[in-house]
Amino acid sequence: MQDALTTRVANNATKAMRSTFYPSIPVGLWVRYRRQLPVAFLLLSDILLALVMWLAAVVFQDALGRGPLSDVAAASIVPNVVAWVGLRAALGLYPGYGLDQVEELRRQTFALLAALPIITVFAFASQAGDALSRLLIFAWFLVLLLLAPVSRYFIKRVLLKTGLWGKPVVVVGAQQAGAHVLELLQREWQLGYKPVGVFDNRVAPAGGMLKGVPYGGTLTDALALAQKHRLDTVIFAMPHMRRNRLAKFVNLANRSFRHVVVMPDLDGIVNSTVVARDLAGTFGVEIKHNLLDPWAQRLKRVLDVGATTVGGIFVLPLILVLSLLVWIESRGPIFYRDLRIGRDGKLFSCVKFRTMVPDAEALLQRMLAEDAETREEYLTYHKLRDDPRLTRVGHFLRKTSLDELPQLWNVLRGEMSLVGPRPYLPRESGDIGATQKEILRVTPGITGPWQVAGRNHASFSERVHMDACYVHDWSVWLDLVLLASTVHCLLFSRNAY
Repeated sequence: MQDALTTRVANNATKAMRSTFYPSIPVGLWVRYRRQLPVAFLLLSDILLALVMWLAAVVFQDALGRGPLSDVAAASIVPNVVAWVGLRAALGLYPGYGLDQVEELRRQTFALLAALPIITVFAFASQAGDALSRLLIFAWFLVLLLLAPVSRYFIKRVLLKTGLWGKPVVVVGAQQAGAHVLELLQREWQLGYKPVGVFDNRVAPAGGMLKGVPYGGTLTDALALAQKHRLDTVIFAMPHMRRNRLAKFVNLANRSFRHVVVMPDLDGIVNSTVVARDLAGTFGVEIKHNLLDPWAQRLKRVLDVGATTVGGIFVLPLILVLSLLVWIESRGPIFYRDLRIGRDGKLFSCVKFRTMVPDAEALLQRMLAEDAETREEYLTYHKLRDDPRLTRVGHFLRKTSLDELPQLWNVLRGEMSLVGPRPYLPRESGDIGATQKEILRVTPGITGPWQVAGRNHASFSERVHMDACYVHDWSVWLDLVLLASTVHCLLFSRNAY
């Protein structure tokens, strides 16, 4: 029986290490090179992107009448690209397995910021400072800052489709914590961790499978599998195990696995706010609350005003067109104002495009009183999927989330932020629960984690939980990732209502 379980996990590991497009390649040969192929593709794509951006910057400089580059300046481009790529490699971005989107963006930005002074110093040291104008360097820096994360995302998507992205990992822990880890790894493909087997010294999941991942036996079986298939990462999902027993397991795992990840018993604490500390030889963790830092709040406000001012210029024509469509359909008010709970519990008037008939609130109350099914749906989601109150233009605006564009005015007034918790209705105050005090410590946002991750399929309680996690976990990088994800949802998702 145990041999059969181990064989099933081994076959799963072999499948994970095969190529999707080239299944005929021998596994031994494929395993030997597939670890280097993602690195090679990411490295090559970054080099090509940097060279193309340099070329574009040079053409831009020439178009401004500053003339072509000298031979000395042209020769200095290659070392500059090498410096940038080298810094990315030093920060573990090739291939970057185990990095979430927020941490990956932070490292990419730091690599580029560190490369800028190196490029400047090298330019003057090689006497190319006059030819490499500040405008040229700034243009290259700015374009890479915007395009490098986008390029990396699409390259990883291509690698995923060809079976090259990700490496096989095993999970130790077949109970609830293990199931949560497996579900997380399967959902967050960008982490690059492919769970091929779950192990546990005490508990075997029903049916020999946990979240679609086969059970492979005990930790001893996991060690044997690692040696046979060259697996280098194990994740311990046993948060409630006694410390001495867990330490024994981890020490055993260190003999076969290069990377040992331990999921601690820190329920309710968001991972990226936790920093490991060595307190005179004793391990500790520091839990930071970034948004309580006044300077962080000021930075967030500066980003809000800057991005809203620049972005507002581009979306103003769209706002005018949508305003005309709303007015043509029903000849009523273009904008809808409703009281929402803002920071510190202060009420403010939230502006949206009007998407409903004028007597929408009265109609809602009649529907809730007359239809039990509608009442249950509204109590769960605080929304209705097939809402008869919506106008035709309003349905389109809701579907595309364009009805929230006027809230840019609330952002400029300081009542809202581009990214933040949902602006809750006053009548929802009692439903928010114990986390209300935490959520209301920050400014609500036009977009946020629930709009990106849950959209309208998440229940009200799940949205509240997401908002609370956002407040705990805030960073500039998280806001940037959520903004980029929002753009992706607007362009490719039509799940809003």
